[in-house]
Amino acid sequence: MSILINRNSRVMTQGITGKTGMFHTKTGKEYANGANCYVAGVNPKKPGESYEGIPIFATVREAKEQTGANVSVIYVPPPFAAAAIDEAVEADLDLVICITEGIPVRDMIRTKYKMLGRHTRLIGPNCPGVITPDEIKIGIMPGHIHKKGPVGVVSRSGTLTYEAVGQLMEQGLGQSSCVGIGGDPVNGMKHVDVMKMFNDDPNTEAVIMVGEIGGSDEEDCARWIKANMRKPVIGFIAGLTAPPGKRMGHAGAIISGGKGTATEKLAVMEECGIKVTRNPAAMGKLLKSVLK
Repeated sequence: MSILINRNSRVMTQGITGKTGMFHTKTGKEYANGANCYVAGVNPKKPGESYEGIPIFATVREAKEQTGANVSVIYVPPPFAAAAIDEAVEADLDLVICITEGIPVRDMIRTKYKMLGRHTRLIGPNCPGVITPDEIKIGIMPGHIHKKGPVGVVSRSGTLTYEAVGQLMEQGLGQSSCVGIGGDPVNGMKHVDVMKMFNDDPNTEAVIMVGEIGGSDEEDCARWIKANMRKPVIGFIAGLTAPPGKRMGHAGAIISGGKGTATEKLAVMEECGIKVTRNPAAMGKLLKSVLK
């Protein structure tokens, strides 16, 4: 098993004919089962065309009806990306992964409101995507650094996702699934949503959780872990040296009123039984130490 995506997922790319969409659709198709998984593209100006043998449709609903696609990945430019998410949600897809960075916050607030009560899950925006190693990758992460194994990874930071994976590989540990949830102030699935899925996944034995300064998502997840998690979790918070009122990394990584600091988050995580490190180079070794 895995979480969110697997070899049976069927993927459409919204924004398939843009430079970024073309590149990452091609690399996704070339990874593991990608040739079977990537089944459609969407561009309202280019229906009937194709890219890399993938047919292009005018709308998400048409692409779903014609190909059975249940997942969308979005590489649409920022001014139009929230509307692309809306279209995928209205088509009742299972999962939408929005890679686009720089979507106006006001647009995402409207989109999140429209998603209330809907079936579709959202990963992102401003995220690297999701990969289930040796099965399917959807997003911008390099596939070659992953291999299948027992460790789940959930992170607000794309680059630290790759760093965690690299360290796991040095320890001989593969990954069940890796989920980059993005760091924008208004986004889809949170740490706790992904953690619940890892907790229920029989192939995940332990989890690396990477957070950033700002907000309270990591603290909320830590408290849920203390009450419910049956598997060991190790944690790291990016932005340990960020002064109050300063951004470090994502748009959502900002301390407000002295709250949301890395020190504060790590303290709550430790209180909740999570093994934490203040050294980003120690994530892999720490994770290996908690595995039975």
